Amino acid sequence: MNRLRLGRELQALLFTLPAMVPLAVFWLFPIGYVFYLSLTSWDFMSEDKPFVGLDNYVALLQNLAFYESLKVTLLFVLGNVLPTLAGGLALAVLLNRTMRLGGVYRALLFSPWVTPTVAVSIVWSWIFEPEAGLANALLRWFGAEGVGWLRDPEWALVGILLVTVWKGIGWAMVFYLVALRNVPGDILEAASIDGAGATRKFWQITLPLISPTTFFLTVVLVISSLQAYDQINIMTQGGPAGSTRTLLYLYYQSAFEAFNIGEASAVAVTLVAGCALLSLVSFTLSRKSVHY
Repeated sequence: MNRLRLGRELQALLFTLPAMVPLAVFWLFPIGYVFYLSLTSWDFMSEDKPFVGLDNYVALLQNLAFYESLKVTLLFVLGNVLPTLAGGLALAVLLNRTMRLGGVYRALLFSPWVTPTVAVSIVWSWIFEPEAGLANALLRWFGAEGVGWLRDPEWALVGILLVTVWKGIGWAMVFYLVALRNVPGDILEAASIDGAGATRKFWQITLPLISPTTFFLTVVLVISSLQAYDQINIMTQGGPAGSTRTLLYLYYQSAFEAFNIGEASAVAVTLVAGCALLSLVSFTLSRKSVHY
C-alpha cells in the first residue's frame, strides 16, 4: 500500500511539473532572490553585494517615511476596496432589472476598466488642474470654492482614489451582475410568500448568497490596491509632501532614485508579507461569513 501511494504521489507530481517549473522560475526564485538582496547593501551597479544581515530591516523600522507610507497604503486600500464594492453592487442591483439600453449602460460603465491606466491618469490630471480643470469648474458652478486636488496634501490621495474607484467600479459591477442572476428565484419567491419585503430579502437572502463573489472581489481589490503604481506615478509622483507615497512607491524611490537595493528589497519583502497576512486573515474570516 505504501508503494502504491508513493507511486500515485510521484505520478501526481509528474503531472504538476509543467505548472511548477514556471512557478518556481518566475515566482519562487525571484522572491528568494529579493529576500537575499534585502540582506545586502547593493547600489545596483557594483559587482559586490556586501552582506549586512538584518540592518536594512532595522533601518526600515527606524525610518519615518516607512510608517507614513504604510499609513497611506492602508488608507488607499480602505478607500479603494469599500467604495468599489459598494458602488459595484449598487450598479449591479440597478442594472439587473429589465431596462432599455441596459447593455449599453453596462458597456459604458465597464469601459474604464479596459482603458490603460496611464491614459486615464493623464486625462484625470487635466480634470484636477486647479485653475482650468473641469473638477473645480463644476465646484465653482455650484457655488463652492475650488480645491488644490493633486497639489494639496489633504486632497491628493482623495483624487487618486477617485480615479482608482472610477476605473474599477464597473469591473466589480460585472461580477455582481453574474452573482445576482445566479441567486435562486424560488428562494426569493418563497420569502415573498412568507411576507418578506424587498429590503429584508436583499439583506438576509441576496447578500449571503453572493458572499463568495464579495470575498473574491475583496481579495483581488486588496492585492491590486497594494500594487497600485501607475496612477500615482503619473498624477503625483508620491507627493505632495509624501501624501500619496505608498509602500510600493517607496520601493520604487529607494530602488530607482536612491539606488539602495537592499532597503528597497526590504520594503518589497515587507509588502509581500503584509499581502500574505491580509490574505490569510481574509480566508480565515471567510469561513464564517462566506456561504458557498
